[in-house]
Parts: sequence; structure tokens; C-alpha cells
Amino acid sequence: MGRWEPVVLGLACCLAAASAAKLGAVYTEGGFVEGVNKKLSLLGDSVDIFKGIPFAATPKALENPQQHPGWQGTLKATSFKKRCLQATLTQDSTFGVEDCLYLNIWVPQGRKEVSHNLPVMIWIYGGAFLMGSGQGANFLSNYLYDGEEIATRGNVIVVTFNYRVGPLGFLSTGDANLPGNYGLRDQHMAIAWVKRNIAVFGGDPDNITIFGESAGGASVSLQTLSPYNKGLIKRAISQSGVALCPWGIQKDPLFWAKKIAEKVGCPMDDTGRMAGCLKVTDPRALTLAYKLPLTSMTYPALHYLGFLPVVDGDFIPDDPLNLYANAADIDYIAGTNDMDGHLFAAIDLPAINKGKKAITEEDFYKLVSGLTLIKGLRGANATFDFYTEPWAQDSSQETKKKTVVDFETDILFLMPTEIAVAQHKANAKSAKTYTYLFSHPSRMPIYPSWVGADHADDLQYVFGKPFATPLGYRSQDRTVSKAMIAYWTNFARTGDPNTGESAVPTNWDPYTLEGGNYLEINKKMDDSSMKQHLRTNYLQYWTLTYQALPTVTGEGATPAPPEGDSEATPAPPEGDPEATPAPSQGDSEVAQMPIVIGF
Repeated sequence: MGRWEPVVLGLACCLAAASAAKLGAVYTEGGFVEGVNKKLSLLGDSVDIFKGIPFAATPKALENPQQHPGWQGTLKATSFKKRCLQATLTQDSTFGVEDCLYLNIWVPQGRKEVSHNLPVMIWIYGGAFLMGSGQGANFLSNYLYDGEEIATRGNVIVVTFNYRVGPLGFLSTGDANLPGNYGLRDQHMAIAWVKRNIAVFGGDPDNITIFGESAGGASVSLQTLSPYNKGLIKRAISQSGVALCPWGIQKDPLFWAKKIAEKVGCPMDDTGRMAGCLKVTDPRALTLAYKLPLTSMTYPALHYLGFLPVVDGDFIPDDPLNLYANAADIDYIAGTNDMDGHLFAAIDLPAINKGKKAITEEDFYKLVSGLTLIKGLRGANATFDFYTEPWAQDSSQETKKKTVVDFETDILFLMPTEIAVAQHKANAKSAKTYTYLFSHPSRMPIYPSWVGADHADDLQYVFGKPFATPLGYRSQDRTVSKAMIAYWTNFARTGDPNTGESAVPTNWDPYTLEGGNYLEINKKMDDSSMKQHLRTNYLQYWTLTYQALPTVTGEGATPAPPEGDSEATPAPPEGDPEATPAPSQGDSEVAQMPIVIGF
């Protein structure tokens, strides 16, 4: 025997033993499923990946999801399923399918035995409740929501899934004929399936964390508030979106249902007949009957988001503000990006990103007016004066553009999130509350240098893209990604982002009502990253000063189109001159965010 043979044989032995740490075929409630085991190193670490497991039956249009009937034999869960039916970005055709309720699972494995009792993290994607998929956008099979980096770096199981979006997910007549929230019920079905089945994959069914961004963050928030999820969710993370956001709940769903009905030729005078007709209409026609205009809008883009969750008296039984007792035992992280509003400011005022184009006081006043409709002229004037105060000292274009971004960030994301964490803390029993501000600047080369972290900029770091595709990132980006994955997965494991299997750069103190503690997340994190009282004077303005102003009803609640601009009302459905997405006439409650902000 040669001198190296024992070493080689020993190594082969170890590798053979290591290869045993994989799940193979797993028996779920629907039948056997088999994924693939991906080796990560010679030492035997690997990840089991299951793609395309059905968690519900093929849904019927505008009806609640139903349990999947199961299958014979072993289901090969090796590729992502198509997304749920939705409009393409150009909004002139559709992609995706109706048979779309599938989930994907990543299970990290060590060298000796298969994992067991791991924390479980379920991702809910964003996309304005209009678009998106469980795997996310991809470039050359590099999927944005690939769970491998989180799973393997944090030693947690990651689950992603599809849910219905657009009219098929959220169209509602506002009554029992079409109660809406089909997309939310899809999400609930996925969470419940994980609760029932994840133990056989090595997960702890009593330690489930749901996390999501934008509409996914608002969905996470709504799932924690829904009585349907009692006992299913242990922890939750909302990134740039909570139930209290002004785009989180549609207050006038019938207005939008009628627009779809009119477009596809269904009755509009009776919701029962309308519902019956819509349910048998080609789902592609329903999907394309709604278009989100992105140019030449009379009102801010917010007003054109028609298909959102609704208070249906059942899944969401009341105004979300009144439901925080349901989350009293669910540990919660909610936070925002420092320039979350930039994406929307760039749609509402495109000059934001154009160096030579100026933002005028008139531009900003019109934007403010469009986002303070329920308080009328007094609301617009008070808000404009409050936000433009710094312009007296510095009237540079950079300052004015930052003001626009801050205003949209405050209204759409930051203030609702501040109220949400305060509500969570005030109602908490056993639950802990944490909040953060993500401020690692955007890497978009087309943006001006002053732009901070834009909406969705955090996603690439949470999903470990600086590690998965290292050539596209800098070492500082890996620093940020490592920190976020550590905080997120520690929190999923223990309820404390500081405690778990991953080292963190600095301690993250819990939120308190008195101090408003928050962690600022960026490339340089130390003791000074823990801060307090984020934009407190603005929070006081919205919750006290603005709220105290009288609410406008009737005609005054709707801004008139700018003078001489007879074509400036490009409302969905396409080209319909009566489809202006204004609050329904005379209803002062329409589109009003609880406590704070109205459109």
C-alpha cells in the first residue's frame, strides 16, 4: 500500500459519509417530493433545494384558494414554476399562468446528519400587489430571491412562494359578492402549508418568521394582524412597507371593480351580477383591463394603485390600526430605506434625476396638494410651508430635490412604519419590537450622487447577492450583506437580532416608545449606529398638526386638473375620461391612512 493511500481512503470515507447528509425524497401531505442536493464544499456542506411544490390547488378566478388534492408517485421539485398571471411591464400583454400557487424551499445541511429543528423564514415578495414572483427577477438564471445565501450563511430554512396579484388577486366589490384579498389568502395558505409540513424538511414549525419588502412588507404586516394566522407566525420582518401605509389598504374597491367591469363589458349596477360576470371573463382580459399610467399623470402615482388589500370584515376584520392586539406575541422588525420615496418622486417629478432640470415651488406644491387631498387647501399650505422651511437658508436644486424625496419617503413609508412599530410596541405582550433605517447608498449609476438608499435597494443585501455574484460588488457591499443576513437570521432564530449563530457588527437595541431607538444599517457600523428619534418633528407634524386640520368632503377632496391641461388625466382603465382615481365623491374616508396621512 502506497504512503498516500490511507489518507486518500480516509478522505474518500469522510466524503462518502458527508454525502449522506441530504434529504432525498420527502413525504409531505400531498405526496413524496424530491429536490436536488447542491454541494457547497469538499467538507460536505450542502443545501437541499426544492422548487415548485404546490401548496394549494389551481385557483379559480376571484375565489379563495383551496387545498391541493395531492399527487401519485414522487414529485420532482427541481425547477421554479411560472409566476401568477400578471401584466408585462409594457402592460400590453400578460405572462404567467393561473396554476401558480407553488413554493420553493432551501435547507442547509452539515456534514454528518440532516438538519432538524431549524428556524424557518418565509419570504413574501413586493411589486405594488401588481407584479412579482417567488423567485424574483433573474439574469442568466441568477434569481433575486434565491434563498441559498440566507439559508447557508444563517443556518435557517428559507421558503419563497407565488401569490396572485393585480385584479385577480385583489379585485373586490366591497361586499360579499367579491370580498377580495385573494392574494392575501394565497399567502396565508403558503404559511399554513409550511406550518403543517416543514418538520419533515428539518424545520421547526413553532419558529416561523415571515419577511417581505414593499407590498411584501405590508403583506407581512397584514398577515400578523389577521386572526387567520393565530398560532402560525412567531416573528415577522417588514422592509419598506406596513399595513398602515397609504397604499396598504384600498378604501374604495367598488370604484375600481366598476372600471374593470366597464372595460370587459360586465354589468355595473348590481354587484352580484357583476361578480358572476367577472368570474367567467377571460382572466387575461381582467388583468389587462387595468393599466398603471407612469407618465403625464394629473395626480401622484399613489392614486393609481387600484388593486390592494381591503378591510373585508373577515380576513382583515377591521382597520389595521385596530388589529395590533393580534400581533401582541409576534416579535417584529420594521424599517425603511432612507430614500424609499425616490423611486416614486422620480415618477411624479421626473426632473428629480435630471441634473439640468429644475424643481420649482409650483412643482412641489402640486405634489403636496395631490398627497394631502383630504385636508384640502389648508392641508396643502401647511404641509408645503413645513417642508420648504429649510429652503430659506439653502435654495439649491439639490436641497429642493432632497425635500421632494423626503416628503414622499415620509408619506409613503417612514411615518406609517413609525406608527406601526409604536402600535406594535404599545400592544406587545411577550413580543419584542425593533426598527432600522437602511442608508447604504444606491449603486444605480444613472442617479445623482446625493441619492441614498432607494426603494428595494436593500433586497440585494438581504439575499446575499454580493456573495453570490462577487464580481458585481465591492467589499463594502459584502460587509453590509453579511451584517443584514446576520441580524435577520439571528432574529429568526431567537427573536433577538444580536443573539444566534452569526456575529453582528454592533448591538441593536429594542425600540422603545420613549426613545424611538433605531439601528442605522450601512457599511460603517459601530456603537454610533444606534440612534433615536428619527425625524421626530416630522412625525409630530403628521400625527398632531396635520391630523388636527379639518377634513374636506365633497368636491374639495378632489384636486382639479391643472388649468389648460384637458388631457392630463390618464386614468386606468386606459383612456377612460371618467376613471380619474380620485377619492369617491363625498367620501372623506377614502384613501385616508389611519391617524396620519391622507391622499
